[in-house]
Amino acid sequence: MGREARLGKVAGMSIGNEIERRLEIVRARIAAAARHAGRNPSSIRLVLASKTQPSEAIRAASQAGARDFGENYVQEAIAKRAELADLTEIRWHLIGHLQTNKARAAASAFALIHSVDSVRLAEALGRAQPSPRVRALIEVNLGAEASKSGVAPDGVAALVDAVRDKIEIEGLMTIPPPAAGAGTTRPYFARLREMRDRLAVQSGLALSELSMGMTDDFEIAIEEGATIVRVGRAVFGERTA
Repeated sequence: MGREARLGKVAGMSIGNEIERRLEIVRARIAAAARHAGRNPSSIRLVLASKTQPSEAIRAASQAGARDFGENYVQEAIAKRAELADLTEIRWHLIGHLQTNKARAAASAFALIHSVDSVRLAEALGRAQPSPRVRALIEVNLGAEASKSGVAPDGVAALVDAVRDKIEIEGLMTIPPPAAGAGTTRPYFARLREMRDRLAVQSGLALSELSMGMTDDFEIAIEEGATIVRVGRAVFGERTA
């Protein structure tokens, strides 16, 4: 049985029904976390992390009302865009690391790029699409992890200043280090919010977006100010590839 066929039924129900059920649960959790933090649930955007998910799963989520989907790889995203070209309301996000040599393809493929971390990359995006400027977030490596991309915290202000006329900087993104418990990520989310607040004052840019929080900790991220949460497993289930 092929992968697509295996995905056709989940625990006795269609994949579409199961994804719709999970999506409703995640939305309810987002709303509850927002209200707990005194925020309007509509101020938080849910981006479904759809890396390795087949087009059928993305279509099912779209039919259940999802509009924002995050991909890790440019070529995978472009292929899915072509397969789902009839779903004109979908907004595609790049949430994985972007290589400079893929900047031209990425510039026109995504509504928002979450992972700008160098002047060289920003310049490549600016050359690829000078107007309107590519909308992007600066990825910050708060955990100083060698295995992750992102600019070091002490380099964020200089990067923002160097690239602000090349891309449209919408805010910041981070992925905290792997943690034993969701609560251990809270300090990283709080730190990103505080960094954004300082940079907004210093730069005069709104920097209105904070992309932080995934399946295991998105509620904590919302409590700390996330405007975008990136959730995959809670909606699509465990990855099969």
